[in-house]
Parts: sequence; C-alpha cells; structure tokens
Amino acid sequence: MDKITLNEVVQKMLAFNGNNKASMLGIGPMSINLIKASMILAKEKDFPLMFIASRNQVDADELGGGYVCNWNQERFADAIKKVAKEINYDGLYFLCRDHGGPWQRDNERNAHLPEKEAMALGKKSYLIDLISKFNLLHIDPTKDPYTIGKVINMDVNINRTVELIEYAEKERIVRGLPAISYEVGTEETNGGLTSSENYEKFIKKLIARLDEKKLPHPAFIVGNTGTLTRLTKNVGHVDSASCKELSAIAKKYGVGLKEHNGDYLDDAVLLEHPALGVTAMNVAPEFGTVETQAYLKLTEVEKRLAAQRILKKPSKLGQVLRQEAVKSGRVEKNGWSTARTHCLRKKSSEIKNSHCLSLK
Repeated sequence: MDKITLNEVVQKMLAFNGNNKASMLGIGPMSINLIKASMILAKEKDFPLMFIASRNQVDADELGGGYVCNWNQERFADAIKKVAKEINYDGLYFLCRDHGGPWQRDNERNAHLPEKEAMALGKKSYLIDLISKFNLLHIDPTKDPYTIGKVINMDVNINRTVELIEYAEKERIVRGLPAISYEVGTEETNGGLTSSENYEKFIKKLIARLDEKKLPHPAFIVGNTGTLTRLTKNVGHVDSASCKELSAIAKKYGVGLKEHNGDYLDDAVLLEHPALGVTAMNVAPEFGTVETQAYLKLTEVEKRLAAQRILKKPSKLGQVLRQEAVKSGRVEKNGWSTARTHCLRKKSSEIKNSHCLSLK
C-alpha cells in the first residue's frame, strides 16, 4: 500500500484545532549521523520526517552529483533505507526535493545558462527524483541569473512552475508511479512573494492555471516570514503577525504555509509556529554546524586525554577538517558546515583513525 502523501498530511494538519496544532520539520540531510539521529528521535516521539535535499546537496551524477556524502538520488534513498533498517525505524518519512528546477545548481547559475537549457536540466533532475521515489518536489524556477537584483515577473514564475509540474505529472503517470506532492514558491526576495497581497495573488493565479490543466494543487507554498540565515546566525526578524496572515491565506486555498531558513531561531519563536499556523519549516545548515562543533569539541577531549597520557597521541581530525574545508571551496558560499560535509567524505580514511570518534 502506498504511504500517505504530504498533501493528505497537510489537509489533516489544516483541520487541527486547539492543542492539536503542529508544525512539521524539513531536515537538510547533512550527514548519515543526522539521518540516524532524526530517526531515533522520531521513533521515540512518534512524528513523521521530511528529508529535504537541494540539487547542490543531492543530484544525479551526470548533472554533477551532490556534495553531501557524494549522494545521487538513488544512493540518498538507499542510505536512508539502510539507516531505517539498522535502527528498526518503521515510521513515516518523506524524501523531498528542496529548491529543484532551473539554475538551482551553482554551476548552472554561474554559467548564466539560457532558460531553455536550464529548464531541461531541471526537468532531468526531477525525472530522476521521480524514478528514485521522491515524495515531494519543490518547484522553484526563480533563481534566474538574468534577473539578479530584480523581482521575477509573477506570470513568468507561474508559467515555469506550471510547465515543470505538468512535466513531472506526465512522466510520473507514464511510469505508473504513485502520486507525489509539490511545494512551490521561494523565500528569496526576488521571487516576488514578500507581501500578503502578492502571496494571495500568486496562489490564486497558480491554482487557476493548475485547474485549467487538471494538475494537482501543491501541498506547501513557501512564504517569506522574515527568516534569514547568515553563517551561524538567523539575522532575520520573524514577524508573528505576518506568519498568521500568510498561513490564513494559504489555508483559505487548502495549502500549507512553508517557512524556509528556520535555522538558529529562538525557542520562543519556534514554539509560536504551530499556533500561528506554520505547517512546516526547513532547517539544514544548523544541523551541519552543530555536528561540526561536536567533532571539534571531541578533538579538545583527545588533546586533554593525550596530555594525561591516557591516549598515545590525539588524532588529526581538527586539522583535516579545517584543511579540507578550505580546499573544498564551498566555505566561500555556504560556510564551515557545508565544507565540513565535503571534507568528511573526501578524507574519511584519515578521520576514521581518530581515537575517540566513530563516524560509521
């Protein structure tokens, strides 16, 4: 039997009242350890998991692959299945494409690929997502290198979004694959959805176009709630009134409000989310940062134990992490945690020699 879809999950959430309200968490799969920890906690607390992978993080080998654990879509799906089996996790989890579509790989945007070519690559990536049994596709055609610093025309955004959903649905049906869910919109200011008026206008026009073509409505529509992640801080300002307004608009059209850049938010802000009607929130770099900090803290423990002659000598883990983070080049764009993921993959043999750490 096919698992419940995220559209169905969202509909149930929209019907919740009072103390039953909840917000789902989209987890950036920054490492095997994070996936395992997420499943252990979900098993204990009984909540569904959403693993959200961007095209830079996980993508087809022919399109450049992914920097996280060298995963393509198939290896990503297999790794999660393996962890679930290892810890006997039989709860709900969803494989989700985060920020899929044209120009979503850094090299595609930096090369200023023409729209037709970028759309074709985005579709190719989506097709492999479908074949790899992803459960949700985020349709985001707004990272247009030809509109940097400007807001993408809403109709252009909608036209591209409908074209990509239509393509995915056609390929899914031809292959006899089960129904999937979609996420649309972006937190980026050039997406043009920064006001409640534009947010509702976008939803209304998009749903009308989808209905014309008999295409499914999205499960989530991303809204800009004021979050903004920079390095190891959230430098944005979450507007509670705006969250409430955007979630009410989304609910009116039977979709859920999705928040991106939920990293490093204060607990008080997070605890507000269910009451404000935020159906889901994405977090990724913070998890990589926390894991990195834990490894570096363990290197301090090694040094202290070596000073007491309990260890013959400390490992070179800290040195390897720093060197490979710089050499990866990703530190320039995404900060230390992303580069750390790259170097863990590249120098695994050196890291495994650590006296105190297990990176299995």
